[in-house]
Amino acid sequence: QVHLVESGGGLVQAGGSLRLSCAASGTFFVTRAMGWWRQAPGQQRELVADITRSGSTNYADSVKGRFTISRDNAKNTVSLQMNSLKPEDTAVYSCSADVYDFKRGSGYFELWGQGTLVTVSS
Repeated sequence: QVHLVESGGGLVQAGGSLRLSCAASGTFFVTRAMGWWRQAPGQQRELVADITRSGSTNYADSVKGRFTISRDNAKNTVSLQMNSLKPEDTAVYSCSADVYDFKRGSGYFELWGQGTLVTVSS
């Protein structure tokens, strides 16, 4: 019942900016850690950034200083502000979250969004 939906992807020129958003939808649930992953063509999926409920963040070295992750615990949303985009940032970006569903009454499980494509032209 709980699911993640990403938005904000698109085509942008190098040096431009995009803001990705992800919302966890459903009822009677909470999220723990949330993050953004990306997978470029022919590449393995990599963690771009993640954030805890307390606001502690981690970034991949390749995006540090350019990307900023943030979240709203009450709304169960997470965003990724991407500045100074480079062609090598081109990838499908996916939102992830550790979710506890009170309707299920079980432990946390990993939830993934459908992904949103970011294309950066040179």
